[in-house]
Amino acid sequence: MEITAYIERCPETGLYAATVPSIPGAHTQGETLEELRLNLIEVVELCLEQMDSESRENMAEFIGTQQVRVAV
Repeated sequence: MEITAYIERCPETGLYAATVPSIPGAHTQGETLEELRLNLIEVVELCLEQMDSESRENMAEFIGTQQVRVAV
């Protein structure tokens, strides 16, 4: 199963953070992208174990990202 995560880097701490919007509670962080990847695998597996099969079948599908320009 392939899961898409959103990854950001905190400018203050330098830590990478990831979240999987389609899986409640699936978020983690790491000092490196490799550490983040390993942590993400672990948290996704744990979250999926707690979900029933119907919830897993009805997870939202990742479509893409979109940039918009706003006036501030």
